[in-house]
Amino acid sequence: MGEGAKRVTTGADAFVSLAIRKTFLSYAAVGQGEAPAGPFDADDEADAAMQQSQWRKRARLSSGAAWLDRRIEGAGFDRAPWLAVGLGAGIAAWFVLPAAAWWVGWLGACALVVVAAWSNTLLAERFPYLRMTLLALPLALMLGCALVWAKSELVGAEPIERPMVERVTGEIIAREEQPARDRVRLTLATRLGDEGRAMAVRVNLPLDLDRREFVEGAQIRLRARLMPPAPPMLPGSYNFARAAWFDGLSATGSVIGEPELVEATRGEGPIASAQRRLAAHVRANLGGSPGAIAAAFASGDRGAIAEADDDAMRDAGLTHLLSISGVHVSAVVAAAWFIAIKLLALSPWLALRVRLPVVAAGIAAGAGIAYTLLTGAEVPTVRSCAAALLVLIALALGREPLSMRMLAVAAGGVMLLWPEAVIGPSFQMSFAAVMSIIALSETQFVRRFMGPREEGAPHRIGRWLAMLLLTGIVIEVALMPIALYHFNRSGLYGALANVIAIPLTTFVTMPLIALALLADLVGLGAPLWWLTGKSLDLLLAIAHFTAERPGAVKLLPTMERWHFALFIAGGLWLALWHGRARLLGLVPVAFGVLALATLRPPDLLITDDGRHIALVDADGSGAALLRDTQSDYVRDNLAEQAGLDSNLRVLADSPEASCNRDFCTAVMERGGRDWHLLLSLGRDNVPERDLAAACGAADIVISDRWLPRSCRPRWLKADRRYLEDSGGLAIDLSRRRITSVGSREGEHGWWRAGRD
Repeated sequence: MGEGAKRVTTGADAFVSLAIRKTFLSYAAVGQGEAPAGPFDADDEADAAMQQSQWRKRARLSSGAAWLDRRIEGAGFDRAPWLAVGLGAGIAAWFVLPAAAWWVGWLGACALVVVAAWSNTLLAERFPYLRMTLLALPLALMLGCALVWAKSELVGAEPIERPMVERVTGEIIAREEQPARDRVRLTLATRLGDEGRAMAVRVNLPLDLDRREFVEGAQIRLRARLMPPAPPMLPGSYNFARAAWFDGLSATGSVIGEPELVEATRGEGPIASAQRRLAAHVRANLGGSPGAIAAAFASGDRGAIAEADDDAMRDAGLTHLLSISGVHVSAVVAAAWFIAIKLLALSPWLALRVRLPVVAAGIAAGAGIAYTLLTGAEVPTVRSCAAALLVLIALALGREPLSMRMLAVAAGGVMLLWPEAVIGPSFQMSFAAVMSIIALSETQFVRRFMGPREEGAPHRIGRWLAMLLLTGIVIEVALMPIALYHFNRSGLYGALANVIAIPLTTFVTMPLIALALLADLVGLGAPLWWLTGKSLDLLLAIAHFTAERPGAVKLLPTMERWHFALFIAGGLWLALWHGRARLLGLVPVAFGVLALATLRPPDLLITDDGRHIALVDADGSGAALLRDTQSDYVRDNLAEQAGLDSNLRVLADSPEASCNRDFCTAVMERGGRDWHLLLSLGRDNVPERDLAAACGAADIVISDRWLPRSCRPRWLKADRRYLEDSGGLAIDLSRRRITSVGSREGEHGWWRAGRD
């Protein structure tokens, strides 16, 4: 380059630098309320006013970005948990967005933000922490979406096309004993169809047809009635098809006749064998409901727990004690650590030469891993074990054992292995509970309240009990939106029940079970089993007493997804942010509470087969069913989605309906008008002309049959053809809004595969 060119370039650079300096000076002038001067003055007053307004907007944006940058910088290490939140949000977005085009759009939008932040030199120079956030969070959002999409494509199991009765020969790959339901559940690896496609099917075997040879690894032959995994019956119902997709199940069903052993296993897995023998041993020494719960604590086998006890534990807010997770793993790990460090400290030689906390942490980690494997290594147990191992590592290193960073690492590990768990109640409740405990413990009030002081034992015990009650209340409040979203119900007295139940389980029942098993080695366990039974009788008494109190359970109709998102966003902000800005999390929570307060059930609920219809009363106090079904599954689904515990009647007995053997007609007054309904009831042929006339007089026609084109109601015809595409329906007549299962599931594999 010539000398003249260099001078021109240098002069141009100087000119640009001068222009930039004047620009920033003008920003500052606007920030002081002055108009930009010099070359930025305009002759026309209107142009000047517009230009001044634009400068002020840019100044506000600049000051807002500077405020965010300072807040992010001040957060320090507390920024890390938000990466786990971003990963989870990306996973959730994949489930919420309906189709592949949307998923690609999500990934593309996140990539654009990353590229823009990376290439923006102004961000790099003036707002480095904001730039770091705009790089890290979109990458986490991208990773979450891509991760669950990839897993769906890799492990998703195509369901069978239709119900069938088949002769099945396969290897048992999983066995679950359920004596409370008088059955054994077997998962078989087999081949079905004309092409002999390899698949996994799950069948229920009656308990009286079970044989001790039917264990993992055995080859059996049986005749079974098989069904594709069931999609949600109604919008918001449990989605078994999605769970089966990620579990690799292509069909479920029941065994017909007696199965035949083809080839016995050469050796059952040691863990499965130990788990089965341990559960049987516990139930042999402790009968009834206490024995069933003790077997669940010892081996993770919940199959023998009676349904009435299971329901009472759920309504009392104690069902988490039946699932091997945080309480149980923490008790085992803490007991192993305490016993190990006390025994090791008895040796002066070891105490002087070995870091006992590290050795004790290793022993406790081994105990936690062994307990996790013994109880079946379910996702909640693995999650709790991972969190316990992180606590042990922190203790061994002399770090803070319980922190949001530790929780974020545990959550990130679970999401990387099981991304689909993010949308499940188990993942959400477990991490919400622990997050609430950590956030509460970090508040200044709790630190002052629980700080060391000179006081007697009664006062110290009183403070601990008060803290336990406060923790239970906080956890109950945190879990309530999750329970309402997934189960349409939430226990209101769970905090009080847990104040007694958690210490009882942790410090009495589980140690007694461990001591009884040890004493059984020398034949002296009977007294300890008796004490264990009494402690579990007390636990069940607490559960039934709490569940039977008036108003113990709050029922609500199905929440919208955006209602749930408000609670999640507000809860995360309250838990993860610090300082007075934390209180901003109350804003979305308040909007969520307001939305729930105005929530009303849909007017019509229609199952995916069109056979079962619920007409909900205008005040939401009850519902009329088209058919008097004996299926608890159908009744429970209809009642839950309407937010009802009972008060279901038959439509034919209602004064607002008129029924014959073929159809029911009903009138519902909603939104200031009458809605005329025609509901198919029988299976006989109806003359087309009569049917067309009846359809023309109705606003809505619902049928489990294919209806002819001549049937043209004024608003909606939901016949079998329509319902095969849409799935179950929830209809709000006042708003003229139809919500379908299909609109919530989009084109995800478990929904698309069943309709191709």
